[in-house]
Amino acid sequence: MKTKIYLLVFPILLAACNGNENSSDAYGNFEAKEVIVSAEVQGKIIEFTAEEGQSLSKGQNLGFIDTIQKSIQREQLWAQKQAIASKKLNVSAQINVQEQQKSLLETEKNRLDQLYKDNAATKQQFDEINGKYDILEKQIIATKTQISSIAREMEVVDKQVKLVSEQIRRAKIINPINGTVLEKYLEENEIAIPGKALYKIARLDVIELRVYVSGAQLPEVKIGQKVKVYIDKDQELNQEYEGKVFWISDQAEFTPKIIQTKEERVNMVYAVKIRVKNDGKIKIGMPGEVVFN
Repeated sequence: MKTKIYLLVFPILLAACNGNENSSDAYGNFEAKEVIVSAEVQGKIIEFTAEEGQSLSKGQNLGFIDTIQKSIQREQLWAQKQAIASKKLNVSAQINVQEQQKSLLETEKNRLDQLYKDNAATKQQFDEINGKYDILEKQIIATKTQISSIAREMEVVDKQVKLVSEQIRRAKIINPINGTVLEKYLEENEIAIPGKALYKIARLDVIELRVYVSGAQLPEVKIGQKVKVYIDKDQELNQEYEGKVFWISDQAEFTPKIIQTKEERVNMVYAVKIRVKNDGKIKIGMPGEVVFN
């Protein structure tokens, strides 16, 4: 009698050790949000410290691309701006001289005006002094327009300096997200061009499981729902994780070929994404299973 009891208990224990074998609601593969970081300027890579498998922080400086030509160009623009500023000073000094001449001429004009009224000055003298005064006023106006033109020149140079400074800033290789380097495409002393990939990074501490559910299963799945996720621990056992549904497709599609289930592949299914905290054991592309209830 005891022997029979042991024989009955042993299969139950074995099934418990095997976890959720053949009872999962959906199957899929793990994936991560991968970011390919590309060069933004052209030049020789002077320093590039990223390595495959390295964990990086957002905003971490990984090196820079050669910016000597851009630095020289910016210095030339600064020199050009100083030259324009000197020209502005000269024009301002010229205006000051003209204003002084106008002040003296205005005094003489007022004196002759009074003499002309008193018939102590001729019409020729009166017209001559007024003509000189009008010409000087027009000269001052024309000279002041040069100030506006010089100001526009300086504005153009300032924008050029800003553009070159931005290009120099973009020559720095700054990591955009927290994550792990998956692949490195270029090394130091190689030539980078705008848009050419430098490295690929992904956040692996939180990973996503994409599974596919049938239309009959869809009512059981909700955004924010906590689920059980399983991966293969070894040839017989599974390891359990807690996951949360964060995305459900609103369109049906054919079952992907990578999904190995007993259902026919022609069935229409809906993609579901589940976010799982990764302890380092889950890898990109690894198969996973999920139990919704």
